[in-house]
Amino acid sequence: MKVILIKDVKAQGKAGQVVDVSDGYARNYLFPNGLAKPATATALNSIKISKEAEERRRKIEHDEAVALCKKLAGITVAVKIKTGANGKLFGSLNTAQVSDALAELGITLDKKKIVIPEPIKALGRYTVTVKPFAEVSGKLQVNVVAAE
Repeated sequence: MKVILIKDVKAQGKAGQVVDVSDGYARNYLFPNGLAKPATATALNSIKISKEAEERRRKIEHDEAVALCKKLAGITVAVKIKTGANGKLFGSLNTAQVSDALAELGITLDKKKIVIPEPIKALGRYTVTVKPFAEVSGKLQVNVVAAE
């Protein structure tokens, strides 16, 4: 019997897959536990439509991420941080500070998508990596300056 998995089932497949299982396994375990539903023509068509919509959404997100990386490549963002007497920072620069500085420029970017390779603990100009999407990454120039 062909069924569409609603949830991941160990040794059978992931949610959204169409798998072939025995009739008894489907009737006695998968259907009562809400793990699968029968693979009717209507259900198969709805899964096909939802997969196409998901693919279009991912393509749009990918294109937006590439455009954002191109936009960030030409930008240098200034981050003001409190410093000690000899120019050392109190603590280190973090991704939230970079994200806030970008927000002041009108660019919304989640702090989790910014990667600082090593701790920045001094004033100066640094390059950080931005990963707005899974396969897309770009570079951003960050100028760390002392706050008054």
